[in-house]
Parts: sequence; C-alpha cells; structure tokens
Amino acid sequence: MQDAPTPLANQLLIASPALSDPHFARSVTLICQHDDEGAMGVVVNRASEYTLGDVLRQMNLQVNDAQLDSQIVLSGGPVHPERGFVLHDGEREWDSTLEVADGLYLTTSRDILEAMAAGDGPEHVVVALGCAGWGAGQLEYELGENGWLTAPADAELLFALPLEQRWQAAGSRIGVDMTRLTDYSGHA
Repeated sequence: MQDAPTPLANQLLIASPALSDPHFARSVTLICQHDDEGAMGVVVNRASEYTLGDVLRQMNLQVNDAQLDSQIVLSGGPVHPERGFVLHDGEREWDSTLEVADGLYLTTSRDILEAMAAGDGPEHVVVALGCAGWGAGQLEYELGENGWLTAPADAELLFALPLEQRWQAAGSRIGVDMTRLTDYSGHA
C-alpha cells in the first residue's frame, strides 16, 4: 500500500459545462493517484451496461446476494475498459491496493471480488470498469483551462448518492450550482 497521499488524490474533478469531451461531459471523477508522471482516477457517476452479477459470473464467481447481483457497475473511464477498479472502505489488505486517502482504497486484484461474491467484502464498495488517465502536466493544464472544478471527496457522494445526483452534489460541496454555470470558459 502507498503511504503518502498524492497532491490531488481524494479530490473530485467536476466537469465544467464547457467540457465537451463525451467521456467526461457532466462527469465526476475521483482522483486516486497524482504525481509528476500524471494522474489516474475513476469516474463515479456513469453507469455501465453491466451489473456486478454480470461481472462476477464472467469471472466464474457465484453470487447469492440479490442486492450485490444487481449493483450497477460504473463506467470508470476510457482507459483500460476491460479492467475492474474497486473503490472501497475497510482496513483489510488485498493483493493490489492503493490507499487514496485515510480509509479509502482502490483495489484492482481479483481477491476483493472473490470476497465480495462470498459475502465477505468491504461494507462500502463501488466497482468500475475502466479508469481515467492524464499524462504529465495534462491535468494541471486542463485545470488551468477551466475544464474542471475540484472538491474534496466524501463517502456519501462516492457510496450513497444516486448517480444522477452526483454532478450537482459535487458542485454544491464547494458552493457551486452547476446548472447556473455557462457552457463556455475564458480567461480574464
């Protein structure tokens, strides 16, 4: 596990209305890692076409919990759409885990999905297929161009709020009504 959080880790990137990239329009992305080499995050407000039951069955894992079976899997971003990314709480160690913030983790190993299927996973979990990635300096440039707003992440937004409410709710965390922002940006 990584010990020290990175500069924008555990921050939400909130797409401004001017951001027209179809992968990120009206998206909320949790930044999981950020350093001199770039940034990686997971979009947390876009449903994929899959349920967790679909994913687990594809991995030959049996699931007996109807709620877990029907849980929506997110479309976490355009990078590695075939890979699973599990955002979760809990202190248990998994084979491949990154500590995003105190008590918030990103795991990419099969063992967490096996535990979830067996009813022994973390209490709060979001599963996504794919992630978002930025090369060195790219995210900083996009922030400077007003493509994104940032806000601290919190468990309620990540694990409890309905997906369709997350974009507006993330903006509200920093006092911004996203519906009142213009769909163009500029510099003074």
